[in-house]
Amino acid sequence: MPRFAANLSMLYTELPFLDRFEAAARDGFQGVEFLFPYAFAPEDIAARLRGNGLQQVLFNAPPGGSDAAGFEAAWAAGQRGTAAVVGAEADFRTGVQWALRYADALDCPRIHCMAGLLPEAASADQISAASSVYESNLRWAAAQAAAAGREILIEPINPRDIPRFFLNRQDDAHAIVQKIGAPNLKVQFDLYHCQIVEGDVATKIRHYLPTGRVGHFQIAGVPERHEPDVGELNYPYLFNVIDEVAAACAWQGWVGCEYRPQRGAVPAGTSDGLGWLRHATA
Repeated sequence: MPRFAANLSMLYTELPFLDRFEAAARDGFQGVEFLFPYAFAPEDIAARLRGNGLQQVLFNAPPGGSDAAGFEAAWAAGQRGTAAVVGAEADFRTGVQWALRYADALDCPRIHCMAGLLPEAASADQISAASSVYESNLRWAAAQAAAAGREILIEPINPRDIPRFFLNRQDDAHAIVQKIGAPNLKVQFDLYHCQIVEGDVATKIRHYLPTGRVGHFQIAGVPERHEPDVGELNYPYLFNVIDEVAAACAWQGWVGCEYRPQRGAVPAGTSDGLGWLRHATA
């Protein structure tokens, strides 16, 4: 079975953030991911990782702003990244530099750079300008990350969850990665978003994983974004597809569990919903 990482921004939310590491380890997770670490000192997070035998596998570069308080304010205000936002180039570079410092402290191999939002009713010229800025920013970020031994990931996100998000489709993401040509620039393949936008998920796994351009998977049930055994996707089958293709192409990445527990932020709400994980890893 794939290696599963708990997303600590969505799971165990009845607990303070730094206490979620222990809860994830207790439930058998060996890796964790989350959205943003910047509200906490990197040494405090690193201590929780070491103390619970966990590997940090992914987190996001800041969504906007130029310092820790600004990052939090940007997210609260609805900013969803700066990589494709015209005029936000300085914030993007500052954010990547912050992310690389945290990645070093946490020994995290991957950083996701969110593309950001297009303007309302964006014109063809505005979309073209965003594309140009996106490619320029990603080239710069990939070079910075390569020097630090890290990967930069981009993720197609469905426009129902995040309207006006710049990047929505797997084929578009892979075309950008191919065009830029940096070996450490890869795609974050979220099966939840893919199913909502495109479907045909198993075929896309078989097509894209052998290319070497998939850096990470994420999962959630569709459409409510609950546990993967709640909804329309047949995840046991998809896990087998990932296993089969990964074995053939020597892929050794992680599958991030980025879902909202159906029971919500109640004591044991996450743990009680992990029957799917116990079945998958039995």
